[in-house]
Amino acid sequence: MIRRLWKKEKDGSLEEQVALVQEGDEELQNHLIKKYQPFIAKSVSEVCKRYIDPTKDDEFSIGLMAFNEAMHSYSADKGSSFLSFAKLVVKRKVIDYIRYDRNNPVVASLDQEYEDDEQMENPQEVKAAKERYQSETESWYRRIEIQDFSEKLKEFKLSFQELTEVAPKHRDARESAIHVARTVYHHEEMKTFVLEKRKLPMKQLINEVEVSKKTLERNRKFVLAIFIILNEDYVYLKDYIKGVGL
Repeated sequence: MIRRLWKKEKDGSLEEQVALVQEGDEELQNHLIKKYQPFIAKSVSEVCKRYIDPTKDDEFSIGLMAFNEAMHSYSADKGSSFLSFAKLVVKRKVIDYIRYDRNNPVVASLDQEYEDDEQMENPQEVKAAKERYQSETESWYRRIEIQDFSEKLKEFKLSFQELTEVAPKHRDARESAIHVARTVYHHEEMKTFVLEKRKLPMKQLINEVEVSKKTLERNRKFVLAIFIILNEDYVYLKDYIKGVGL
């Protein structure tokens, strides 16, 4: 068995191994779950902000199940690596668990505050309490998405600081750049080029959009950043660009 698993790892990438799991290779599935336990523990720890003991912490068990779920729901066509996708799934599942784990002191206090507010006679106070609770939940997800987005930017040799400096200042210019990113994302050949080369196919792109080469060069980093958002499973970051027809 060990020799078979070693051969599968040697002959195929992690993404190819995940594809075998999706085809029903339970032996490989169990092997990958065991092999990537340190990765899972680290991902869970980033959410919980503390050391995670795989033998004691329930959050780790949630992470294991989420990693397994990620193996079965991963799609290489989206362009992101499996580990990037798995980390996002693990973190989201752990966040859901924490939010609804009434034994968690922080969450319990928030839930109790919410329940106390439900007893209020003033409808406006009840509404405000519900909105505050929802806001807390959404902030968790946004933070995880931003962390993952930051890692993706590094793969393209970009950073948040750069984006603040190069982002178009005028709305029309931003919308034009977002349109360019959407054109690249929906064009299979150009999309593949970006995912493989980590840069824009400038020569081909000039013929696909009504934007000058000079403008494309100036907004290159911003366009790449928007492309990353389009290509990933970012619910809240996509809100940033949905106003232009995402």
